[in-house]
Amino acid sequence: MALFLNEREVADLLPMDECIEVLDEAFSHAGKGQTELKPRSRMRMPGGFFHFMAAADAGHNVFGYKAYPSFGGPGGAKMLVMLYDYESGALLACMEAGRMGQIRTGAASGLATRYMAKEGASTVAVIGTGGQARTQLAAVAEVRDISRVQVFSRREDRREEFARQSSERLNLEVVATDSAEVCVDGADIVVVITSSRDPVLEADWLAPGTHINAAGGNHWMRREIDEGTVTRADLIVVDDLEQAKIECGDLMWPEARGSFRWDMVHELRDVVSGRVPGRPSDQSLTLFESMGIALEDIAAAQLVYRKAKDQGVGQELPF
Repeated sequence: MALFLNEREVADLLPMDECIEVLDEAFSHAGKGQTELKPRSRMRMPGGFFHFMAAADAGHNVFGYKAYPSFGGPGGAKMLVMLYDYESGALLACMEAGRMGQIRTGAASGLATRYMAKEGASTVAVIGTGGQARTQLAAVAEVRDISRVQVFSRREDRREEFARQSSERLNLEVVATDSAEVCVDGADIVVVITSSRDPVLEADWLAPGTHINAAGGNHWMRREIDEGTVTRADLIVVDDLEQAKIECGDLMWPEARGSFRWDMVHELRDVVSGRVPGRPSDQSLTLFESMGIALEDIAAAQLVYRKAKDQGVGQELPF
């Protein structure tokens, strides 16, 4: 029988280190041609939008989809993932996916950082302090030996609280800064995780050898990094090219202006599979643009499902 898993159960069964590993497996499968992906589509509704995205992974023997509304009312969007058996088509699980989305988004940046950041990277800058920022930092800390973190957001109280909580949770030195420029100064790894419509990161602030995870924008109207950062980057990687072409404002704007071409981009599957080196040199500026794709959702979901079955967690559905 299929399982239903709630937010708490999903989060308990999906630690960050295991999520990074399962995404590594999924993108390796993608590099071998064992996956299929349908980019996010958005249906306009009277009160907002309905979002739908799907993927199949023969390597993990599953397929499925994530669906959610965004109507802007109280309570936010209720995200659900439906997971199916790849061979029989049987429904395996229905699970709430809000926390899963935060964890797998962080894990995707962690995976990119594993392959694209300098081996000795030890300092991190985080621009943005929402719920997604916490999992971004946690993921980076899983793949590099981090000694110092600097954080910035426009509200002083939020950045101070983020610094305090992250210091305690990750046992790291996390310091709130007064500006994005100061935050980025000296950082080996920069995480940008905002919903900004205008760039919050400028190329002139970045030292040679920096790796950037831009993970907050998945709409053409959102831009987190300036055009100079894109043109300076020695390697640009996206989680999926087709989805980036319709969602990645950071790249769509310079493409429209003629300073960037889509054939300059590689996909994360190519880096994970070894076809494209993740770091051309220690001095290279590398950029990962994360849209958040369904392959990541079903990879995380199948891990949660298999652990739930082993541990007797979840509620059996009557079908």
